[in-house]
Amino acid sequence: MGSAGLIHNHHARPVEILLVEDNPPDQDLTREAFKQGRLNNNLHVVDDGEQALAFLRREGEYGNAPRPGLILLDLNLPRMDGREVLKEIKGDAALSSIPVVVLTTSNDEADVLKSYQLHANCYLTKPVEFDNFTNVVRSLEHFWLTVVQLPSVQ
Repeated sequence: MGSAGLIHNHHARPVEILLVEDNPPDQDLTREAFKQGRLNNNLHVVDDGEQALAFLRREGEYGNAPRPGLILLDLNLPRMDGREVLKEIKGDAALSSIPVVVLTTSNDEADVLKSYQLHANCYLTKPVEFDNFTNVVRSLEHFWLTVVQLPSVQ
């Protein structure tokens, strides 16, 4: 089974990824890093916590939003911060199975601990340099979209 299973994923339907990030340069860096990757994915971007929950719950303008297979969540967001969003997602039976990767500039131990207490699936600190940032996103893409088996879209 080994590598044959991994190759199969390259031809699968695109993975829907929701990026919750309010910083336009970081949005652009993430888009660019995913474009340079080899895997087929659709990156959807919202820039605050309330929009994230509306997207996930298909409310208002997001009525036809796809269910993401992976959520990349910044902690420091306007209107509703990432900790609150994470708590809402993991407390909602319809959403709780979606993996959430916290992708933030904070390397504060309290933020790391709180994120895992709120059931984040992974915590990554964003590097400032583009090449390092791209490497983090590629590693994330490889692990979450190639190595790990994600739940089926519902």
